[in-house]
Amino acid sequence: MTLRFGYGTNGLTDLRLDDALTLLADLGYDGVGLTLDHMHLDPMAPDLTARTRRVGRRLEQLGLGVTIETGARYVLDPRRKHGPSLLDPDPDQRAARVRLLLRAIQVAADLGAHAVHCFSGITPDGTSEDLAWKRLADALIPVVDAATGAGIPLAVEPEPGHLLSCLDDFHRLRTDLGAPDALGLTLDIGHCQCLEPASPADCVTAAAPWLRHVQIEDMRRGVHEHLPFGDGEIDFPPVLDALAATGYQGLTVVELPRHSHAGPQLAEQSLSFLHTALTALTAQTAHTAHTAHTAQTAHTARGPRGPVGAPAARGSSGAPAAEQGGIP
Repeated sequence: MTLRFGYGTNGLTDLRLDDALTLLADLGYDGVGLTLDHMHLDPMAPDLTARTRRVGRRLEQLGLGVTIETGARYVLDPRRKHGPSLLDPDPDQRAARVRLLLRAIQVAADLGAHAVHCFSGITPDGTSEDLAWKRLADALIPVVDAATGAGIPLAVEPEPGHLLSCLDDFHRLRTDLGAPDALGLTLDIGHCQCLEPASPADCVTAAAPWLRHVQIEDMRRGVHEHLPFGDGEIDFPPVLDALAATGYQGLTVVELPRHSHAGPQLAEQSLSFLHTALTALTAQTAHTAHTAHTAQTAHTARGPRGPVGAPAARGSSGAPAAEQGGIP
């Protein structure tokens, strides 16, 4: 069962980036969800290209894959969380978010990342739903074009409370944009538990054709709070089974952005939890396969002649049926 796990740097904000990367490599993670923020590869500071090269060299030394996250809280505006968004009434403000996403795509290309993550934002007061959807589609056109040119998928995340909040909303956006190949999906497993009508495992299966990035954590139904594994309600082995069945090759990134105070400990515990869940799932799969094989072997051994060791069926003359031209 091939799944590659990463940990989000938005859950390690008390660590320098190099320390965070070294920690994750030492723990055995396959990669990192790198949120572009003031403490970790600041996208707004000078010399971004040179700094990106240094990070790329370090990732290569450590053997870590990477996906680029763009959900930093105050990277564009020190007073507005996640502002401005792609839905902002001011076109100049929307353009600022677009420029951030374009920079993220360039960083992703330079690092060989498997995707760039983004989200829609909350619909501003006084903005109709139709207008909000139009703003979102219009703002993403140049971003999708850049992603297409760079060969880096843009993975939009349904976010509770945002305009684009669920899988159905993702498909609406795909339709509005003409279903471009570069437009994919970030699926957050906790969000599925929070608000999707289907189970998280069924959401994975339904999302498979568009899956470009996965975030994972525990959560409770109806409560948008990212929780350490075991503190919520999600049954993870079926989720991991469904994810493996899709053939998804990107990173599955632990997303605990409000737990940086305990980031190193939770990073270790999270990977242990996921590996334990995989081990249990592998054992269950092997047991199921063994049971099925045993049943099939017993059925084959019995066949039309009866159980192994029983006398062969005989015809009316007393000779074996096969010698009378019958079916053996």
